[in-house]
Amino acid sequence: MTISKKSIIWSSVVVAIFLACLVYPGEIFGAIGKLISVLNPLILGGVMAYAVNLLSRQLEKWLWPHAKQKWAQGSRRPLAILFALLIIVLVIAGVMRLVIPQFVDAINSFFKAMPSTINDVTHWLNQIDQNHTISKRIAAATANFNWQSVEAKVTKYLTAGATGIFSSTVSIFSNIFSGLINFVLSFVFSIYLISGKEKIGGWLNRLMDDFLPAKVVAKTHYVVNVTDKMFSSFIAGQVLEGFILGTLCTLGMMLFRFPDALSIGALVGISALIPMIGAWIGGVVGFVLIAVTSPIKAVLFVVFIIVLQQVEGNLIYPRVVGGTIGLPGILVLAAITIGSGLSGIVGMMLAVPVTATLYRLMRNATFKKEGILKDSE
Repeated sequence: MTISKKSIIWSSVVVAIFLACLVYPGEIFGAIGKLISVLNPLILGGVMAYAVNLLSRQLEKWLWPHAKQKWAQGSRRPLAILFALLIIVLVIAGVMRLVIPQFVDAINSFFKAMPSTINDVTHWLNQIDQNHTISKRIAAATANFNWQSVEAKVTKYLTAGATGIFSSTVSIFSNIFSGLINFVLSFVFSIYLISGKEKIGGWLNRLMDDFLPAKVVAKTHYVVNVTDKMFSSFIAGQVLEGFILGTLCTLGMMLFRFPDALSIGALVGISALIPMIGAWIGGVVGFVLIAVTSPIKAVLFVVFIIVLQQVEGNLIYPRVVGGTIGLPGILVLAAITIGSGLSGIVGMMLAVPVTATLYRLMRNATFKKEGILKDSE
């Protein structure tokens, strides 16, 4: 069996890269990290484009799909993108409109109630401390405290740190401005990707056909199709799971007569897009909202969220999300556990679709080896 010159070249390149990573790991991975930070707007734009495209391509099927007029064919995609963005913005704005006013009112009520709470605590301490032992100790400690030394240190710190405070302020505003510019660039890039996805895809296909073997091109298309199917199914499952969880939370809060059921339920549903721990995020905000009006109900709400989280984590999430991507529930829980340990919330969100993709590829390869599948899915 003869080995082609192209195979020798590719093998040499792979071996050279492997050896370079072993000899200069710090320099190479540092350069990769810098490259990723530079490409962050484009990466974020690609993620935004993929998420918006899932909705816009469904809307595109509903907007006069059989029309033959040029104006209809030309305006179908821009309108689909516009409607998709409007739907996403309206959903987020609606949830924020429900939650933020209640949260602000809760914080205001908390600070308004603080003076009377302090008076009640002081009165309670005076009743316990009949001999004023605590107050005498506080007075003695205060008398022996060197306030002039503290004042001198604070003055020195403020004088020496004025330049640092100014530079920190400039740095904060610079970071905000840089983040805003990166978001705008990411948004524009995502719109460009969605608008010209066929043209970009055709160009990439021509590039692979010209420079890669036919088998490699076929395998690449197969892996990309499976990955797209798994990620799109995962996102659809997350949305469905968030809707179910938000509905259950709202109905449960209404049943137990907790206040702000609609706003807290909507927040829990939206935060459920973060796998497994999303309900806790909504639960913390719900606790703050309820605790202002009734601390006892707030504690009972925590118990309710704990039970709901157990049901969601062990029953709803593995069945709904695992069912949409064809991944067994035990693998869903294992993927989330490993992903959270490796990369936190981002790892949790990526672990399930990545695991589902690998599981589907391995399953299809096994079935094909056993003769159950003749062609790859």
